[in-house]
Amino acid sequence: MRQKAEPKRVRSLSFGLERLGLTALRYPLLAAMLIVAITIAAGFGYSRLKVDDSLSELFRTDTAEFKDYETISERFPSSEYDVLIVVSGDQLLTRKSVQALRNLIIELQFVEGMAGEVSLFSAREAPEPGKIPGPVFPAELPKGDTYKALIDKVRSNEIIKGKLLSDDGTLTLILLALDRQIVESHGLNHVVQQIHDTAERELSATGLKMQLSGAPVMQLEIRNAVERDRFKYNLLGFLFGAIIAYAFFRRFALMVIAALPPIIAIVWSLGLFGWLGFKLNLFLNVMIPLIMVLGFSDSMQLTVAMRNRLVEGDRRIKSARYAVLVVGPACVLATATAAASFIALLFSDSALIRTFGIAGALSTVIAFIVGITLVPLLTRALIPRNARAYSANLKRHDRAMNALKSLCRRIAQVGVSRPKMIVTLGLLVVIAFGAIYVTLSPRYRLADQVPDREQAVAASAQLDAKLTGANPLHVMIDWPQGKTLYDADVLKVIGDVHIMVETQSGVGNVWSVETLRRWLAKTQEDTPERLKEYVSILPDYLTKRFIDEKDNSVVVTGRIPDVDVGDLLPVIEKLDGKLNAVRDANPGYRIVVTGLSAIAARNSATMIGKLNAGLTTEIVFICIFLGLAFRSLMVAVVTVLPTLFPVFTAGAVLAASGEGLQFASIVALIVAFGLSLNAAVHYLNRLRLEDRPGEDPAIGVERATVLIGPALVLTSLILAFGLGVTVLSDLPSLRLFGKLSALTLMAALIGDLLLLPASVLLWRRFMGHLRKEPAHAHGRMPA
Repeated sequence: MRQKAEPKRVRSLSFGLERLGLTALRYPLLAAMLIVAITIAAGFGYSRLKVDDSLSELFRTDTAEFKDYETISERFPSSEYDVLIVVSGDQLLTRKSVQALRNLIIELQFVEGMAGEVSLFSAREAPEPGKIPGPVFPAELPKGDTYKALIDKVRSNEIIKGKLLSDDGTLTLILLALDRQIVESHGLNHVVQQIHDTAERELSATGLKMQLSGAPVMQLEIRNAVERDRFKYNLLGFLFGAIIAYAFFRRFALMVIAALPPIIAIVWSLGLFGWLGFKLNLFLNVMIPLIMVLGFSDSMQLTVAMRNRLVEGDRRIKSARYAVLVVGPACVLATATAAASFIALLFSDSALIRTFGIAGALSTVIAFIVGITLVPLLTRALIPRNARAYSANLKRHDRAMNALKSLCRRIAQVGVSRPKMIVTLGLLVVIAFGAIYVTLSPRYRLADQVPDREQAVAASAQLDAKLTGANPLHVMIDWPQGKTLYDADVLKVIGDVHIMVETQSGVGNVWSVETLRRWLAKTQEDTPERLKEYVSILPDYLTKRFIDEKDNSVVVTGRIPDVDVGDLLPVIEKLDGKLNAVRDANPGYRIVVTGLSAIAARNSATMIGKLNAGLTTEIVFICIFLGLAFRSLMVAVVTVLPTLFPVFTAGAVLAASGEGLQFASIVALIVAFGLSLNAAVHYLNRLRLEDRPGEDPAIGVERATVLIGPALVLTSLILAFGLGVTVLSDLPSLRLFGKLSALTLMAALIGDLLLLPASVLLWRRFMGHLRKEPAHAHGRMPA
């Protein structure tokens, strides 16, 4: 006998929001026209999308530290906008190589957007009274022993040694200052490509290795990676979802019904981002697979429910209506829980992460609207009217789905036969992994935000190893009004700060006005008047790196390696503490340690800690929220173990791999936790529909697992792959995001198919006897 198609009458969990799908069924032409119109409008919005490649956006806050960083970027534009050319090789200081390097310096002057250069050839001879010192390298390079003597002098030169040339003479650094306005007009890609091509051409015959680094190069590599990943994620995520859908549905029409809504959801969401002025960045780029999996989640659940009714012989409209009324409320709740996981990100201090949270919440709502309207609409358009023939055809090709149901039945039998053992084991694992999770410490490195398979990270690693580091660290000094740079006390403060920076362990390659004064002091030429004369002689691009007389400000710049925040923060704090002596002795001066590395070291640990606290709050909130939504204390209690299991499992893996809590990992945990609840919500929704008064609770739990299990497995696979596809990214942070998200989702599936049913069964067996379950009569899940 064919089962009845009308869903069991129960109290709504969703305030009737799922009935939006019934409206699409009733007015198909109007719904189709609206969908087409919105899709066209979204297409125009998509064309407005731009890529945000800023390295500092992650730390943009309203704090004094970030305002200091913005100030130094405005006063000294090149301080964080240098292109670094790293040239290395055993033959670096041969006459042929040095001549090629000199030719390169000359040719680089013709690159569009070039504001100035600092290199080996910028160094000058020691000053002589009344004379302008000449360059260390003469116009014509000598030969033989004279050339060897020249190289010895170069390697011992204080301006060059340890700053522009490594101690072993195998690596040299060329700093290129770019004009931001010209770069913006010509395009960063064009300028960096010109630099790369020029260097490659001039050094091709030397056998030297050349790589580019610096903030502009990193920004470009981030931008290119984001644009490549956008296509990669779309293609692979869609292909896998479509393949899974076809493998189990065995019908092209059903595959389209399940796969088209995610595509439309992506177009709508990205179009909305474009209209809202959002920019794609290393976090927002994750929205593409996220929207894909959110869309597949709802469309797959609806399609499976609709297909089950078609197999039973129901007509297409009746089947679509059944799917909307039975699965729709769970889709609403799943959307609410996923949106809550994104809303939790709004508590972050980072503007970038807050934008990610807003975009995620909007995408979640869009994915629900598209799925709940498009699935019934496509069902009406693509499924044949002849229900009996179509049902017979589906039954003949139902082997994959039947196999999946058999697997779910075996899992259910294990769960209901050994609930105490399963819950006990789950509890022990959660306690053990939870103890590991709380030991995780915040981790952050700039290199984790930049593609690590390209040249910038490799070049920076060489600088870290041989020239103390590639990342700039600045100390900005503002002197009081009424004084000038050349006053004795101003120069003394600059000198004192310079000494403290260069003597700070972990900081090297220090430059400032004091560097020039010391050079002049070799011949007792370091008077304020002589210093002022030399400053006026130097090119503007060089003086503007360190001096801003208009704002009574100078900067002392050193370089530090790209190490973990746990190693970098003590260096920053010690330096800042040492500078208190200068501040106390000179109360009218403002002295601040700043730069991207400084704000990253100070803010990343705090921000990651707040995100982690937000995850804890989210877990508590959602368990309470589900209990209220289902009007059941049982739901609030039994969802705790399955929701903690995937989060703590992922934390244990992070600890085992030594990766710690990074921005990408904590965001992945927050988002994947919200998405993993999707399976729990659909299971609990099916459980309340399968509840029978007076029946052994084990029967209802097993029946619910068998009925909802196949859809949970399919959606979890698609969810895990949709996020896991980011492991193909060139960005390390996105690879970590994808790996952790996929792991969390698969662990959540184990929790939903084993821990959740076992917990429900134990609750009902050991607590249900205290009451007679009056809630059955009202269609509520027993408390």
